[in-house]
Amino acid sequence: MDQFLLRCAAGALIAYLACRAGALSKDGAIAAGILGTVVFSLGGVAWALILLTFFITASGLSRFMKSRKAILDADFAKGSRRDAGQVMANGAVAGILALAFFFTSRFQPESRWLLFLWVGFAASFAAANADTWATELGVLNPRQPVLLTTFKRVPRGSSGAVSLTGSLAALAGSALVAGVAALTALAGWAPAGEPALIWQFTIITLAGWVGAFVDSLLGATVQAVYYCPTCDKETERHPEHVCGTATTLKRGTAWLNNDWVNAACTVSGALVGAALAALIW
Repeated sequence: MDQFLLRCAAGALIAYLACRAGALSKDGAIAAGILGTVVFSLGGVAWALILLTFFITASGLSRFMKSRKAILDADFAKGSRRDAGQVMANGAVAGILALAFFFTSRFQPESRWLLFLWVGFAASFAAANADTWATELGVLNPRQPVLLTTFKRVPRGSSGAVSLTGSLAALAGSALVAGVAALTALAGWAPAGEPALIWQFTIITLAGWVGAFVDSLLGATVQAVYYCPTCDKETERHPEHVCGTATTLKRGTAWLNNDWVNAACTVSGALVGAALAALIW
C-alpha cells in the first residue's frame, strides 16, 4: 500500500513540476497527474519510464524549437504548453492499456495478452513521440515539405505535410521509446516474450512510425483546416485566427481537430504493435 501511494505521489509531483516549468497548462497538469497516477501506480517502473521518455523528450524538443516555430505556432500549433486535450490525445490509450494490463495480470497472470498489452502501450507512446519529433524537427528540413496525398509543396507546419528530415525524426523518436521498452524488458521489469528482444524493439519502432504516418495521412485528408482571408493563410485555429479574423473551413471535417488526429495516431500505433506481437509470439 505504501508503494502504491508513493507511485501515485510521484505521478502527481511530476505533473506539478511540469506545470511550474511551463510544459503544461493547469488543466494539462491535472490530466497528466491522472494519467501519471494510473501508469505509475498500476504499471510500475517500466511503464513509468516509457511515459517519462515521451514526456521529457517531447516537451524538451517543443521548448528547444520554440524560436524556430514561433511563426508556425500562430497558424498550426497550440504552442509548447500542453493542455488537457493534448495530454489525453497522446496518453489516454496508454492509460487504458495500463489499466487492462493491471486487471488481466490479477485474474490471468499467465495470459499471453499481457505481452500484447505491454507492446501496445509502448507502441502508443512510440507513435506519439514519433509524431512530436517529426513536427518539431521537420522544420529543419532545407526545403518546404510536401502534402502526403498530392506531393505538392506546402508551407512548413501544414497538416499532412511530410519531409525527409521529419520522417527520419519520426523514426528516431519511435526507436527511442522502443529502445527503452526493450531495455526494461531485458531488466525483467516488463514482459519479454520468447523471441529475442530485438523483435520487440523492431515491432514497437515500426508501429510507432506507422502511427505517425497515419497522423500525417489524416492531416492531409480529413483533419479540419481553416482559412484566414485577411492573412491569406491556412490555419488550424478556429473560430478566429491570431489576427482576430473569423476563419472558415477550407477542407476536412469540422470536428476532427489536431487532438483527435493525435489520438488516432496513438490508437494506430497501439493496434499495429499489438497485432504484430500477436503474429510473432
